[in-house]
Amino acid sequence: MVYVTMACIQILYVALNSLRMVLMIKGKKYVASFLSMIEIFVYIMGLAIVLNNLESILGVIVYSASYGIGILIGMYVEQKIALGYIALQVISDHDQELYNQLREKGYGVTTWMGQGVAGSRTVSIILARRKQYDDLTSTIQSIDPRAFMISYEPSAFVGGFWKKRR
Repeated sequence: MVYVTMACIQILYVALNSLRMVLMIKGKKYVASFLSMIEIFVYIMGLAIVLNNLESILGVIVYSASYGIGILIGMYVEQKIALGYIALQVISDHDQELYNQLREKGYGVTTWMGQGVAGSRTVSIILARRKQYDDLTSTIQSIDPRAFMISYEPSAFVGGFWKKRR
């Protein structure tokens, strides 16, 4: 029973640690600070159990394995809450049809012409919430399966389409 408790505490600690790091990176300082208090409490409780059970190789294995499981759970939780925004740069031949449909869905789309090896292409930048990423990319791929997309997370933005909608 002690190993199950140790594993659960370690998984919770590492998942909280992963989530706190994401919140810090996203600038959610008060939530991250509050979460860190819970995280360190869980850590101290778990450490006490681990230090009392280090003589057993099973304790070390459980502690190590639960650390990895905690990382996976932390990543899963972060992907589910999907804080922040995604910027998607798209290069496509289906300019009007694609961008009209995206605008109808409420996405802000800025386009310009680019020159590639095979001729002119429309280049666009689209800003969306991270939770909308799957919908955005599937919409693009349903219209233009050959669209070239590059995504990244902007750290800051000022004005424009998003400023008006807030």
